[in-house]
Amino acid sequence: MAKTSEDLRSPLSRARGLGSAKDGVHHFWVQRVSALALIPLALWFAFSIAMLATGPADYFSVRHWVSAPSVAVVLVLFLGTALYHSVLGLQEVIVDYTGGSMRLTLLLLSKLLHAVVAAAAIFAVLKIALA
Repeated sequence: MAKTSEDLRSPLSRARGLGSAKDGVHHFWVQRVSALALIPLALWFAFSIAMLATGPADYFSVRHWVSAPSVAVVLVLFLGTALYHSVLGLQEVIVDYTGGSMRLTLLLLSKLLHAVVAAAAIFAVLKIALA
């Protein structure tokens, strides 16, 4: 009869509930997919900024560029994907290198800060695009 993973754990680890969180593979793949999505988005953003720099780089030319519907949509996708990838990476660092109540505090603070920045950035793009 084969032993299950529950049988292989020590009584102390069973009592503490320690073991796999069963979320590692999902987190791994989401981080990789967001990184792959960022490749064309970051290239588009860098190319667009380089093209903007060739002309008059004033407030009105940037505002005119952002107000184009296709640019606004891709810019929102870039900002959302970049911030999501950032929060995933920072979550990995916090989980790996902190512990106790500091871990929970930093995770909550990181997610809150990323949500505020994402909301502000997307609001700014939409305000310019829809004005």
